[in-house]
Amino acid sequence: MREYEKHFNGKKITILGLGLLGRGAGDAEFLAQCGAHVTVTDKKTHEDLRESVERLKKYPNIALHLGGHDETDFTSADLVIKAAGVRLDSPEIAAARAAGVSVAMSTALFAKYAAELGVKIVGVTGTRGKSTITHMIYHALRANGRPAHLGGNVRGISTLALLSQVQEGDTAVLELDSWQLQGFGDLEISPHISVFSNLMPDHQNYYKDMDEYFADKANIFTYQKPGDTLVAGRGLEDRLKHAGAEAQFPDTLPADWALMIPGEHNRENAALAAAALLALGLNSAEIKNGLESFIGVEGRLQLVSDRAGVKIYNDNNATTPEATIAALRALDTGKNIVLIIGGSDKELDLTELIHEIKQRCKAVFLIPGTGTDRLYELLDSEMHVHSMERCNSLHEALSGALKAAGAGDTILFSPAFASFDAYKNEYERNDEFLGLVRAL
Repeated sequence: MREYEKHFNGKKITILGLGLLGRGAGDAEFLAQCGAHVTVTDKKTHEDLRESVERLKKYPNIALHLGGHDETDFTSADLVIKAAGVRLDSPEIAAARAAGVSVAMSTALFAKYAAELGVKIVGVTGTRGKSTITHMIYHALRANGRPAHLGGNVRGISTLALLSQVQEGDTAVLELDSWQLQGFGDLEISPHISVFSNLMPDHQNYYKDMDEYFADKANIFTYQKPGDTLVAGRGLEDRLKHAGAEAQFPDTLPADWALMIPGEHNRENAALAAAALLALGLNSAEIKNGLESFIGVEGRLQLVSDRAGVKIYNDNNATTPEATIAALRALDTGKNIVLIIGGSDKELDLTELIHEIKQRCKAVFLIPGTGTDRLYELLDSEMHVHSMERCNSLHEALSGALKAAGAGDTILFSPAFASFDAYKNEYERNDEFLGLVRAL
């Protein structure tokens, strides 16, 4: 029995939030294999979670309590593992803590036990760029023959289950959002090498202000030890100085390094990745080779089609105005962008986005959502583009964009809003768009 298994074997563990992305099911499966008695509880029903339910049926030591929560599942457990989307102030978490039950999060548990096994932990956070930087670091390590594992906020991957794969001397590269970093704060740990790209308004329907948002993000460096490394974007200098953190602020990427992914923001991402890779022991030639061979991440300014001289980009994971602004700036070669945009409102400022759309787009197609309603009102009063149309579906929007675009134009799907008005999650929206493009 490996050391980490001793922490789970024979324990009563409640998983709060099974979710739809496969990570919760993977956690439950792994814990059951370690000999834990697992209770999985979620407000969603068996039907809502059908795929995960089918996956877990074969384990006699997994009980599924779906369609609501029972307080005794939290007060009688040895450990409660909270999914990233569950609020810290939820009554279930309060009940567990009042009963003296430990509450943790799966990615943080992985980092704790993997570090004890001798694994180097790399964590990447930031409002924008964290997915790309995470995948850049992982790709560069693998391209140079270094044993590396990818986890954190990654679709379909149970980071906790990676404990069965990692070995001493390996590197685990983790994408960490603010909620996952709450778990690092609970355990009072931080990655050995941390990258903090930037901090911009986001999730303002969850956090009361930017200071509260930063406080969760700050767990990526708060518990670092001597010899650990913090790499950060220049825009964070004042905040990090005020927090008493010592960070490296990398220079720009050398001009002769040719990336396959477009945009100045991606060169900034690559500069942060390069600094982390240097701290991991790679030399300049190895880093250059790794970054120049990186083709990008699905849903992040991803070129998915080039038909009849019209390029189609999937930027589904742009869920903030700033992310869409970066995409518009990366692709604009003279007001030739046909933009598909819209979704669920996060109550973020749209002023700069409106300006960029006016400057760079020849046509705009809006998909349904509460954010779309607000955006349309602003565009309607200020916009002077060749075409602007509200659509009933993503299919309708893409059809309209294809008619509006001519040779030399770019169709950019970059929502600038969350997906929750019309989809279960952003991945469902991503898959629908890719399916529509492939059907062409």
